[in-house]
Amino acid sequence: MTDLESYIALNLIEHLGPVRLRQLLAHFEGEPQRVLAASAGQLAVVPGIGPDTAAAIASWETTVDLSGELRRIAEFGCHVVIQSDPEYPPLLREIYDPPTVLYVKGSLLANDKNAIALVGSRQTTTYGTEVARRLGYQLAYTGVTVVSGGARGIDTAAHQGALSAKGRTLAVLGTGINRVFPPENLELYERMAEAGAIVTQFPFNRPADKQSFPIRNRIVAGMTLGTVVVEANLASGALITANFATEYGRQVFAVPGRIDSPRSKGCHELIKNGAKLCEGVEDILSEFEYLFPPSNQAPTTAETGMLPALALSEAEQRVLAVLNQTEQTTDEIIRTANLPASATNVALFTLEMKRLIRQLPGKLFVRSMGRAEA
Repeated sequence: MTDLESYIALNLIEHLGPVRLRQLLAHFEGEPQRVLAASAGQLAVVPGIGPDTAAAIASWETTVDLSGELRRIAEFGCHVVIQSDPEYPPLLREIYDPPTVLYVKGSLLANDKNAIALVGSRQTTTYGTEVARRLGYQLAYTGVTVVSGGARGIDTAAHQGALSAKGRTLAVLGTGINRVFPPENLELYERMAEAGAIVTQFPFNRPADKQSFPIRNRIVAGMTLGTVVVEANLASGALITANFATEYGRQVFAVPGRIDSPRSKGCHELIKNGAKLCEGVEDILSEFEYLFPPSNQAPTTAETGMLPALALSEAEQRVLAVLNQTEQTTDEIIRTANLPASATNVALFTLEMKRLIRQLPGKLFVRSMGRAEA
C-alpha cells in the first residue's frame, strides 16, 4: 500500500483528525502503513489516542471501503494530494491542524500561494453581492487567486467575479467533492474546476453538517494570505473564518456597510477589534506589495509564485500610454484612455504596484522616471 492510499484510508476513519494522526505518525516513525497495521493495544499507548479511536483504527479494514474510494476518485476525475506533495498549499502546512489529504478537482498551482479569501453571509444585500463580485474581479485581474466556500451569497459572487476576470478561483467545500451545495451552483463548480480547483478534505458522499463548515473555514483561512469579510451578521460563519485567520497570523479585512443593516454588524465588529477597513481592492493589495517584484525583469514562469511585474493587461497598456510627466487626474485618464472607471482604477493601482507610475498628493498620476515600457 502506498503512502497516498494509506493516508486516504486514515482519512476515512471516523473521529481520527489531523492532530491525532500527527501523534500517531510521531510514534510510528512517520509511516502511515504502520499505523494501519498496528493492534489496538499498540495504538492505545499513543498519547491522545483513547481505546475507542484505537479500536476504530485497528478494525479499519472492516469499516473502510478503501478500494471503493479509490474507484470513486478515478471515476470522478479528481485527485488527492497529501502534505508531502509539492501541490499541497504551502501556507496550509503552517497551521496547527493541516488536513491529512485534500481532494482536488482541477489544479493547485505554485502561484496560488498569492491567494486572498473573500467570504460572507449566504443571505446578502444587493450591496454585498456587488462588492464581493467587484473585489473578486479586481483581485483576479491583478493575478491574485480568489478563495471562498462555494456557498450562496457572498461566496458565489466572489467566485463569479474572479471568473469574469478570467482569473483563478478556488472553492473549499464543507462536503464530499461530489456533492454540489447549493445545487444551483453546479455550472459554477464546473467552471471553477476548469479555471482553478474545487477542494475538500472530506471523502466522497460526506454531507454538510454543523461540524463540517467550521472545518472547511479553517482551510479557507489557512491557505490564504488574508481574509476579507464582505458582509456578515454577528452569527455568520464568515466570522469563524476571520477568527481562524487571526489565529494563524494572517491579515483580516472587513467591508463596512450601513450602520442600521444587520448584514454588516459582523464586519463592523471586526473593524472595532482591529480588522483593516476595506473600501476597495487597493486596501487589500497595499498590504502585500512584496508580491510585486520591483526589478525590470519579469519572472520567467508562472511557477515562481510571484505576480508578474511587467506583463501588462490591455487596460494597463492604455493607461500607461496616456501618462507622461505631466500630472493627470483620474477623470482625465479615464477620458483619454476611453476605459470604464472601474478598469481604470484597477489599472492605476497595479501600474503603481509595478513601479511604472507614481501617485502624487491630490490623486494625481504621472509616469515614473526611468522605467522601461512592457
